[in-house]
Amino acid sequence: MTNPLYDTLLGARAQSTAPLLYLADGMTVSYADMAGRVAQLSGYLRAMGVEKGDRLAMQCPKSPQALALYLACLHSGVIFLPLNTGYTPDEVAYFVQDATPKMLVTDPAAALALREVARNAGATLLTLGADEQGSLTDAVGTMQPAPEPVACSEDDLACFLYTSGTTGRSKGAMLTQGNLLSNALTLTKTWEFAAQDVLLHALPIFHAHGLFVACNVLMNAGGAMIWLPGFAVDPVLDALPRATTMMGVPTFYTRLLDDPRFTRDVTAHMRLFTSGSAPLLAETHNQFSARTGQAILERYGMTETGMNTSNPYHAERRAGTVGFTLSGVELRVMSKDGQEVPKGETGMIEVRGPNVFKGYWQMPEKTAEELRADGFFITGDLGRIDTEGYVTIVGREKDLIISGGYNVYPKEVEQLLDDQPGVKESAVIGVPHSDFGEAVVAVLVAELGSVPDIEAIKEAVKAKVANYKRPKEYIVLDALPRNTMGKVQKKTLRTEYADIFQTLDRFTSRAGE
Repeated sequence: MTNPLYDTLLGARAQSTAPLLYLADGMTVSYADMAGRVAQLSGYLRAMGVEKGDRLAMQCPKSPQALALYLACLHSGVIFLPLNTGYTPDEVAYFVQDATPKMLVTDPAAALALREVARNAGATLLTLGADEQGSLTDAVGTMQPAPEPVACSEDDLACFLYTSGTTGRSKGAMLTQGNLLSNALTLTKTWEFAAQDVLLHALPIFHAHGLFVACNVLMNAGGAMIWLPGFAVDPVLDALPRATTMMGVPTFYTRLLDDPRFTRDVTAHMRLFTSGSAPLLAETHNQFSARTGQAILERYGMTETGMNTSNPYHAERRAGTVGFTLSGVELRVMSKDGQEVPKGETGMIEVRGPNVFKGYWQMPEKTAEELRADGFFITGDLGRIDTEGYVTIVGREKDLIISGGYNVYPKEVEQLLDDQPGVKESAVIGVPHSDFGEAVVAVLVAELGSVPDIEAIKEAVKAKVANYKRPKEYIVLDALPRNTMGKVQKKTLRTEYADIFQTLDRFTSRAGE
């Protein structure tokens, strides 16, 4: 192959009239249609002097043309940088200044605000809207298509994905063609995707889940996607009868379960539902199984590695776990002193394999901190492996609470709280305390129409966990703060409630609760 990732995803089917995208307006985009769009976009990039190894940043609404632009970057050997459509101009400015792309493609509505950002970075600014209209489409309209993909190897960079930056400056993770290709091939086999599959695609494509997992896996299999602009219950319910599979985040499934139209009959023909990007509550897993007779398949991945584990396709999909290590990936759980811990014990998860990224863009010191000499990546996630090989994620290291010198793993307490009557979900955080360093705080969301009995919850918690793990304060909110992909933003909660224990006297009054 001259261009391994492009050839695998699209090049091999460039002449195929099989459907790739079913659009909301009833139109269909075939593999051949997409290949034609890609060749024309690739020709334009080359004419504009955007060459192999250059960067292209895209902050655009989801559309077929946006997907084509990603594939055109692969075709041209250009490093693709997808940016969350919710980022502010100031946030985009940071990414553009750091990555120095030659081209920035944005929503027409954001062009004015980003004009100066592009100019300061020396990037050409183009626009592309949800309706596929904009200066990019206009410019490409008469362009001669590029005849052949640019020669690339699996070691060549394919994209930058910036981390969220919740613990500091956002880092640009450099992912190679080989990283993305290995994940696509492994997941296609693990989840048994085939040409007859129709994936209901309601995810954004600025994120690894919606782009590199959903799109790459589906195109590798030669299947089709029902291409929705985003998630809304009515369009998803309308589309489900035409789909065989769906990839989602936990909020997709909780919202479907809230609708009485989502029944076993509606899902009877579906062969697979997967969930990722944020932890799936065991309650949601159980409710979904009871309603549909099917178990959601949860997996575990991250920006720097793609997918690392998956619950099995055929065997038991265990609620609260992320399944087994994927074929070709090594996963170990390590103590603070660098020793592998016994089965069942908690430690730091490290992974190694062809899926692991090349390093952080222009951050050699940070790369050296998180990539060991033996190739293992230190994920920052705390977890354990049971005797059967199932992996459970306990939480992020940055979310670990150290209260009075004792480690408190939030997930353990959250699982107990989530099981209490009237509690829909919870988030356990540590906040500063002058005596204990940190004190445990529980933030609860009530079930619809319920009011949690805090005193009863305290008693239930008291019976199950040691005193140092027990929340010393309970807060009830309408909803937990989340990012675009549904991940709870504990940093926001820690900031909001940082002063909740202002004096030792106030803490002492609750210490025995």
